[in-house]
Amino acid sequence: MSRPRLRTVLTVLLAPVFLLAAAPAEPLRPKVVIVTFFERGEDTGDAPGEFQHWVEREKLDVVLPFPAGHQALRTNADGSILGICTGMGTARSTASIMALGLDPRLDLSRSYFLIAGIAGVDPADASLGSVAWAEWVVDGDLAHEIDPREMPAGWTTGYIPLRRHHPYEKPADRSAGAAYRLDPALTEWAYQLTKDTPLDDTPAMAQRRALYTDTPAARRTPFVLKGDTLSGMTYWHGRLLNRWANDWVRYYSDEQGNYVTTAMEDTGVLQALVRLSAAGRADVRRVLVLRAASNFDMQWPGGSAAESLSGEKLGPGYSALLPALDHAHRVGSRVVQALIAGWPDYAERLPAP
Repeated sequence: MSRPRLRTVLTVLLAPVFLLAAAPAEPLRPKVVIVTFFERGEDTGDAPGEFQHWVEREKLDVVLPFPAGHQALRTNADGSILGICTGMGTARSTASIMALGLDPRLDLSRSYFLIAGIAGVDPADASLGSVAWAEWVVDGDLAHEIDPREMPAGWTTGYIPLRRHHPYEKPADRSAGAAYRLDPALTEWAYQLTKDTPLDDTPAMAQRRALYTDTPAARRTPFVLKGDTLSGMTYWHGRLLNRWANDWVRYYSDEQGNYVTTAMEDTGVLQALVRLSAAGRADVRRVLVLRAASNFDMQWPGGSAAESLSGEKLGPGYSALLPALDHAHRVGSRVVQALIAGWPDYAERLPAP
């Protein structure tokens, strides 16, 4: 038999073996995807970032290489929980979640997504270490801007909504991803489930919050609440920008939302999930956002914005960083376990109070 003829016969005989080896395995179908954004070192065993408590406490011991993302994915033994750390900022979070949703190893079409991270907090609404469930997620970057020193008299800000001519010109246009409203019933269910979760207090938090003498909520020990979040790549700080954040969230939510926390990545995650939902690879209705307060977003009475910002950035760092990381997991894990326990129902329908 000639060599070309032999190669043809071997190809025919071995083709089923090659096809079997190349066939994709059954995709992993996690019930819950935990979305975090930064880790300070390793995923386990050192100073924690947003990812580490989830990895250690939920036993996300299975490592999945993820070259298109910021770092490797992790799952628990039965694959019911998948954890991702996207990297910080809306650009990285969008890219990582798009890569996750298009990964052929995964079927996320019925997965719930729990965003669980830290944030700055408005002292008018909550205290350090508190945890807020958001219904409205608003983007703080999509805008026009005029330096306030050149803005017309009567304007309260030089920051103008995209495609508008003056601050807070109505109607608000959310078509470019300026704001997202999460499922109200799902958010309320998560809040009701977790509102009585015990949260720790520390002397450092008590010392910091005692400065905020004009905002009773800031002086409370940590608690769980509902409150909306603003996403932006710029780490802003101070009383005047706090006023802008409240106005901006109120504007983009048609007066329904209340700004409570400021973070970076959530609108990036939602932008990706909207696209993936259109492709049938995710369900953006199944998203929950919780943010735990690691610091106040503005100064105390008699303090300056620069003094407040430097006090949180320098020295030991955020006065509530470690408690906030712990509380994000402590509150969020209750929802994760409830979703898994109720999966026969929640696989098909969203929880409601």
